[in-house]
Amino acid sequence: MNNMYRKCVGIVLCNQDNKVLWCERKDAPGQWQFPQGGIDAGESVLDAAKRELEEETSVVSVEKIATIDEPILYDFPAHIAKRLNKRGQAMNWVLYRFTGNDSEINLQTKIPEFINWKWVGIDETPKNIVDFKQEVYQKMVNQFKTYL
Repeated sequence: MNNMYRKCVGIVLCNQDNKVLWCERKDAPGQWQFPQGGIDAGESVLDAAKRELEEETSVVSVEKIATIDEPILYDFPAHIAKRLNKRGQAMNWVLYRFTGNDSEINLQTKIPEFINWKWVGIDETPKNIVDFKQEVYQKMVNQFKTYL
C-alpha cells in the first residue's frame, strides 16, 4: 500500500450568526461533516476549497476569513486505507463567511455527496464526526474558534 497522505481541504462555512454549515453524507446517512475534497495537482488550497464547496453545496457567495496552511494529518482505519491505497489525509482548512442566502445552498449537484444540511455551533462538530476524524476536527476548531 502507498503510505502517502492524500492532500485535501476542509471547508468551514459560517453564516452571519457564526453558525457553521454541517452536511449529512449521502453514502452514510446519519454521519455529518464539513464539505471537503482533494487538492488537484497544481491547484492551490483556496482554489480547491472554492471548487469543492461549489461542487458539493452549490455555494459561491463567500469571503475568506482564515486558513490553516500547515496540513493536519490523520490516518484512515485499515479498511479505508486499503480501499483507497492511502494511509490517510493531509488536511488544510479554509474558513469562509457565507455572504449569500440559505436558498443558495443546493445539495442536488452533478454528483451529490450530501443529503441534508444544517447550521450548528462549531463546538458541536468534533464530538459528532466519525472517531478517526475527531482529533483533526478539534485542532481545526481550536484555530478557527477565535474568528466565530
